[in-house]
Amino acid sequence: MVPVWYWVVSAVLLVWNAVGCLACFSQMTMNAEKLARLPVEQRAAWTAMPATAEAAYVVAVGAGLLGAIALLCRCLAAGPLFVASLVAVIVQFGWFFVVYRGASKLGPSSLAFPAVIAFVAVAQIGFACWAKTAGLLG
Repeated sequence: MVPVWYWVVSAVLLVWNAVGCLACFSQMTMNAEKLARLPVEQRAAWTAMPATAEAAYVVAVGAGLLGAIALLCRCLAAGPLFVASLVAVIVQFGWFFVVYRGASKLGPSSLAFPAVIAFVAVAQIGFACWAKTAGLLG
């Protein structure tokens, strides 16, 4: 029998990843007027983002959402989807922090939310691995 808390965690991950998809969609479809309202440093970062980092963002949130759906369907694909999401998170934030040097341009506070995102990405993998080992996926 599947514990109730499994469904709760899976639903929370679904909401987390859906919010990520909405944030990504909002950024990718931002018009010039909305872009102009951003702080200068953030606007510069968003306009400097190369297509590879944008694609990584889309893959990160998309694979995360599909992974959460897979958890709710009790499908083994959850683990590999969460791994793909984490790899894309690393690519996206790798560009921002290493290539663009975002922390030096936006300040140390720019590290906080990406750290939370990376932590959740790793935790999702751990949860999917646990669920597989517990026989809840498959």
